[in-house]
Amino acid sequence: MLQHRHAPFAPLPFIDLGAQRRRLGARIDAALLRVVERGDYIMGVEVAELEAELAAFCGAAEVISCANGTDALALVLMARGVRPGQAILCPTFTFAATAEVIAWLGAIPVFVDVLPETFNMDPASLEAGLATAIRLGLDPVGLIVVDLFGQPADYDALLPIADACGLWVLCDAAQSFGATHKGRKVGNIGLATATSFFPAKPLGCYGDGGAVFTNDAELAAVIRSLRIHGRGADKYDNVRIGMNGRLDTLQAAILLEKLRIFGEEIEARQRVAARYAAHLADIARVPRVLGGCTSVWAQYTLRLAPERRDGFAASLKRQGIPTAVYYAKPLHRQTAYASYPTPDPGLPVSEDLARQAISLPMHPYLEPDVQDRIIEAVRGALGAKAD
Repeated sequence: MLQHRHAPFAPLPFIDLGAQRRRLGARIDAALLRVVERGDYIMGVEVAELEAELAAFCGAAEVISCANGTDALALVLMARGVRPGQAILCPTFTFAATAEVIAWLGAIPVFVDVLPETFNMDPASLEAGLATAIRLGLDPVGLIVVDLFGQPADYDALLPIADACGLWVLCDAAQSFGATHKGRKVGNIGLATATSFFPAKPLGCYGDGGAVFTNDAELAAVIRSLRIHGRGADKYDNVRIGMNGRLDTLQAAILLEKLRIFGEEIEARQRVAARYAAHLADIARVPRVLGGCTSVWAQYTLRLAPERRDGFAASLKRQGIPTAVYYAKPLHRQTAYASYPTPDPGLPVSEDLARQAISLPMHPYLEPDVQDRIIEAVRGALGAKAD
């Protein structure tokens, strides 16, 4: 039975970073003060310490922190020498950064569809996308697989396709760091994994941040050089064209404190997701986690009939409950990306999800009585009886 109940119209946060701040505030403040008192704001000791702790957390041999999740993706592509005329396949149902980095380097993003239950890359559409790239005379060299909303994609199906075609695989784990796939933690799949520490991510800092994970030592060495302007032996010995992609020391200090409780927060997210599923699966299409995998539940996303979504969101908003739509327009429908290739017969699942998906408040500090209020509002908005 649901518990009753907070004041009905007190507005709720979509992601309650304030609750986490109340838990960690003193520790983070002390960590920041240590950096400020030393004054080593760029590449201070916390940066190397964070990279070591992230490696220990997920088991990756090499971790390279960087300025943001977009740079993390770009650094891998740059290290692989991606060039114009090459094709890289990626899902259309994702944030722009996934395709943006491909276009930066003059390569061609080829958009593929996703699966309706997991929101992640569809292996059949990947094969169709590869056929399209070859038909257009492009040179497919790799794919960026996005682990959307917190769970890993179906790598058991995707990796053999990539291997058969000689393609490298970059995992976009901006939303899934901390999850597992068939006993492997995210960060140990494919050529490399890129993640984001944007504040709203499951592991987020107080600004922008990112990291690359790989078990390839040579690739890691090139990325470390690219991250600091293509540096060689010293800052005036630039051996390749790079970028200014460093993570600053203050953000590393924040992430170190957050990483210490990240495991507990993942467990709390699992409880929140399980409670949503128990009370909403009878009235809405709730997310499904692939067998043998775990999710860190970056988002908890329902699927509703398109004609009901706007009214549903408005009903919850009147009760002080925020919702969010990820993603209202797939990349292949956006102006900047509309000219890039898509396979036949199109990308129908992503088109459907853009009209159907709506996300509920999700964070590790969502108390049961507050979640009850959300569940009641959802059930009411969908015309269902209370539990």
